[in-house]
Amino acid sequence: MLKAVIFDIGGVVVGSPLFAINAYEKELGLPFQYLNVAITAQGYNGAFQRFERNEIDLYTFYKKFGDELSNVEANNRSFAQFCQSRGQETPKLPTELHVDGRELFGLMMRKSSAVDPKMKNAIQKLKASGRFTVAALTNNFAPPTHVSGQAGLDGKKTPTLEEELEHLGLGQRHAEMRKMFDFYIESAVVGKRKPDPDFYRYALDLLKVKADEVVFLDDIGPNLKSARQLGIHTIRVDSSNSTPALQELSRLTGLELLNDAVSAKL
Repeated sequence: MLKAVIFDIGGVVVGSPLFAINAYEKELGLPFQYLNVAITAQGYNGAFQRFERNEIDLYTFYKKFGDELSNVEANNRSFAQFCQSRGQETPKLPTELHVDGRELFGLMMRKSSAVDPKMKNAIQKLKASGRFTVAALTNNFAPPTHVSGQAGLDGKKTPTLEEELEHLGLGQRHAEMRKMFDFYIESAVVGKRKPDPDFYRYALDLLKVKADEVVFLDDIGPNLKSARQLGIHTIRVDSSNSTPALQELSRLTGLELLNDAVSAKL
């Protein structure tokens, strides 16, 4: 019997940062998915991955993130391998590139701050039923608590703390979104990130449930695969259309989660 529903945040409850990455790629004239492949290819010790485990601070991350994504030699090699693995012809690749880590990450965060009304409605209904613990399991980062001269990269004026938080989309809307959940489990707090199985085990222990008593929603295949291997029920969410995922969640929970009896506006 299901006792808990766990939601990913980016690409599930709010918009996907991948859309912002793709827009930035287009702005720089890069092939579709070039930067996303580059971020993933950095592996366990990449700036993005370390940042989400709270191993480096925001301003260190900005610099390392930009440097890694500006490395055309390594990233062209990764993208060529990506194309080859999918049987695709490798498009023309850049010979030089400058990625502003702060600009890109801020765009990613701001573009993924709006809550999906259908998801909010479903979460409210799950909680109102009294039958399920509703949790978030998110790869995130520790918000800045101070300003740093490093934030004024490329000779730009150093922003205030308030400006930096706004740049990252961490306003009132974000605070209200967090309140939607009984538990909000963060990679930056735990020190582990999806798809690490120990991150899921931590969540199960915190919620005091067994793997087969949980359904987990995410938009990223490897995250879902890791959860399934532990025995957790999984649902893949299409970031551009959450309806099919919510239909499946309705089936598993026995609740009608797609009608609008509960206000879904945030």
